[in-house]
Amino acid sequence: MAIQFDDSLKTGNELIDSQHQELIARVNKLTEECKPGTEKTVAAHTLGFLMDYTNEHFADEEKLQAEHGYPLLDAHKEQHASFVKAVEELEDMLVEEEGPSEAFVAAVKKNVVEWLLNHIMVWDKQVAQYVTGK
Repeated sequence: MAIQFDDSLKTGNELIDSQHQELIARVNKLTEECKPGTEKTVAAHTLGFLMDYTNEHFADEEKLQAEHGYPLLDAHKEQHASFVKAVEELEDMLVEEEGPSEAFVAAVKKNVVEWLLNHIMVWDKQVAQYVTGK
């Protein structure tokens, strides 16, 4: 389930691309460490590790958009909020379970891995085009 950062994920913004590489590394760590049978504390720690960086990255993206008057900033913020909510729901799943279950792993794939890839390839690339096209 590991994500490879390649040219298809580059936005052309050096800061955002470097942050995406770090974010992908953290998502990959989450998918590696959160397998069925893993201890709950490992999964919880790894989710926290992911969210720490995600919050920093989202703030930087939103600042860049605000500085350039990006017209879809509010919609982009909603996208970010949906990701944060999905991770909070994963944390809730862990509280209810003994550790990562098959359902938890499937939710990570859908709500973290797939969301991130779609967000970068659609939303973040639109921002980069807008910022560089000004």
